[in-house]
Amino acid sequence: MRGVSFAVEAGESFGLLGPNGAGKTTTIRVLTTLLRPTEGRALVAGHDVVGDGLAIRRRLGYIPQAISVDGALTARENLEFYARVTDVPRRERRERIAHAVEVMGLEPFLDRLGRTLSGGMLRRLEIATALLNRPEILFLDEPTVGLDPTARRLVWERLEELREEAGTTLLVTTHQMEEAERQCDRIAIMDLGQLVAQGTPAELTAQFGVPTLDDVFTAATGRTIHEGGSFRDARRSRRLSRRLG
Repeated sequence: MRGVSFAVEAGESFGLLGPNGAGKTTTIRVLTTLLRPTEGRALVAGHDVVGDGLAIRRRLGYIPQAISVDGALTARENLEFYARVTDVPRRERRERIAHAVEVMGLEPFLDRLGRTLSGGMLRRLEIATALLNRPEILFLDEPTVGLDPTARRLVWERLEELREEAGTTLLVTTHQMEEAERQCDRIAIMDLGQLVAQGTPAELTAQFGVPTLDDVFTAATGRTIHEGGSFRDARRSRRLSRRLG
């Protein structure tokens, strides 16, 4: 990571784009206090990621790229488990779980095992678990990877409702250019650990003199969104897609 600097406004949907290996997941891991920065400073909700990690973790939700739902538990049991591990007060757990179920539309499959759920259902359940501690900020690392267009639309509809109802700030990584252009207020493009472009989709297309965000990505990085990364990255993506399918 070299000289990465950006700010996200409260309630904003901010997209972090880049080819595999660009540093997106590393950036999210630093911001969610899972990885200690080797230099520089990062603030989340006004708190330093090194000195105020606990205060940050109380304010955020995180949906990793890898599936985090326990397939041997029902959807309801997964929610109850995450409510306990995220220190939701016992007296508030039932109410918060009920709210997450309503927001994400989980009622029809609450008693189904995680391993029997479709990709879209799994992602909605994961987002619901992240909502239990009422996060001010929700980090989503490739939240729609491996999902069909209908499932992607459902996930984003729920996320947009969350922004409108609770004012939650979203920071999302994605390889879907049309998704980023439609869902993100502003976008930052990373390449080789550096920030190479930043702005609204309209500002970026105007700055690079190109018609689409795909073209912006190519102009800023010198490659297409699908280039870059390693065999391990590709294998992990295919494995996740199969699990979500």
